[in-house]
Amino acid sequence: MTGFFHETAFYGSDDGFLAHAVPFVEAGLRAAEPTVVACGEQNAGLLRGALGSGTGVMYLPGADQYARPSEAIANYRALFAEHTVSGARQMRVVGDVPHPGTGAPWDWWARYEAAVNLAYAEFPVWGLCPYDTRTTPADVLADVVRTHPNIATAPGEHEVNPGYREGPAASRQVPDVLEQSAPLIEMVDPSAGAVREAVGTAIETISLSEDDAHDVVYAASEIVTNGLTHGVAPVRFRLWADEARVVVAVTDHGPGPSDPLVGLMPTTETLSAGLGLWILHRTCDYVSMGRDADGFTVRASVGSQS
Repeated sequence: MTGFFHETAFYGSDDGFLAHAVPFVEAGLRAAEPTVVACGEQNAGLLRGALGSGTGVMYLPGADQYARPSEAIANYRALFAEHTVSGARQMRVVGDVPHPGTGAPWDWWARYEAAVNLAYAEFPVWGLCPYDTRTTPADVLADVVRTHPNIATAPGEHEVNPGYREGPAASRQVPDVLEQSAPLIEMVDPSAGAVREAVGTAIETISLSEDDAHDVVYAASEIVTNGLTHGVAPVRFRLWADEARVVVAVTDHGPGPSDPLVGLMPTTETLSAGLGLWILHRTCDYVSMGRDADGFTVRASVGSQS
């Protein structure tokens, strides 16, 4: 095969998961293809029990591999490149992508599922993304259908997905729970320096680590700079916080970036917003980007849920 074969499968029981995943993994092992399992503890345990030990499967802890979309892409690309250089003609990956049913916000993972069609296109990889219908919300399942060119309609049956739609996933701007209160800071068309000073003062009493505090100030400054440089005025900056977490949001009236990979992969184009947004995606605990009735908003959160 050539390029990335991106496939999903839906299941509603542990046996249903194994019916899709076990033949997929076993076929890769028989063909001596590098085969990766990056699943949560439950599904990884099911596969270990079904396949036995010493099979040659590379198990990656799902919580680590899917900590952030940008990290998942960077780690997978490095792994795929390593095996390609070593002569692999095809690789296989079965992975549990996080979603609200597993306790993770979905927007940036929806972007991930759409973006990897481009991000992994240069590698001969067959990626299987199984989703548990017992825990996956209906709107997430709809996004999964739209972002996967191929679908396993039944174990062993691999078909072109008629529901696939090329391009970025639709963004749903979901305000953070902290946004139910009035913002601690609200500024219109501020300079990046003014934002850094205001944010630094506002978070002095919040229980953040030194790294998290630095990440908040950087995120606020970078998002405002992108809005002022690439967006359409007015650019509105807001900040909310509780005892251990900070949320910043910047809204402008432009269309937002056209690159579906922006923030998820680094860029060498110094005049684009890609590099700064990529750093945000590597350091913040959550980043969402999209349009709603108020305009185009970039939202980032840092810190632990109280």
